[in-house]
Amino acid sequence: KHGRTWVALGDPLGSEEEGPDLVWSFKDLADTNNGRPAFYQVGEKHLTWYIDAGMNLYKLGEEARVNLADFGLEGPERRDLRQSHNRGKRDGLTFELVEPPADDVLLDELKSISDAWLATKNAQEKGFSLGRFAFDYIRRCPLALVREHGAITAFTNVFETDKRAEATIDLMRHLTDGSRMAPLAGLTEHPQARTWDHLGTYLYKHAGHFYNFDGLRRFKAKFDPIWRPKYLAAPGGLDPLIVTVDIAALISGGLGGIIGK
Repeated sequence: KHGRTWVALGDPLGSEEEGPDLVWSFKDLADTNNGRPAFYQVGEKHLTWYIDAGMNLYKLGEEARVNLADFGLEGPERRDLRQSHNRGKRDGLTFELVEPPADDVLLDELKSISDAWLATKNAQEKGFSLGRFAFDYIRRCPLALVREHGAITAFTNVFETDKRAEATIDLMRHLTDGSRMAPLAGLTEHPQARTWDHLGTYLYKHAGHFYNFDGLRRFKAKFDPIWRPKYLAAPGGLDPLIVTVDIAALISGGLGGIIGK
């Protein structure tokens, strides 16, 4: 919760039959406490759950998903990625996946990389929808390491489902400048589009001073992914703008964190 906003991350988890009731229960709980309900980063599969609950939908951006079962570096569509891979090998880069739990020596080394990354971004650790570097948290995850001539220069932690049917990453920290869901991408520029979409398109094009959205999308496009939209479900009127500020404050650790990136 932040301010009057009660926000749930993603769609309800559980059986399909229980999903709509869970949406209504959360909405009723917020209403009863004079709160403003919101669901952040919901997918396209269950949008009717939120519409039926009287909520409006606002596109946040697009998530890149790759089918690992048939993924490879062959073919013209993977040319850019293949070139990057070959250049990395020429530059002395190697990849390693470390299974949990990581020891303190490794975690200390990764902490120094993380601190350096935060310093170059003039940023503080995030929260809510993004993880933060904490020993107890990082220790529990598989860790993907990139070494340059033997020294670790970049890392990310990996989330896997129990059946290893799906995986994603959370933190991605490195020693040199680089790019960081491609947020705000894929929003419409039609003249009759909603104010929300115009605002999102403008930020996507012009906010590169703060976050390299366009560079991130180009990077993910090298993997030839399937792009899936993500939405914010929230009350109509002026509330969505207030909701986004509250969510940003949750992610950034307070309103001061938004201003200070």
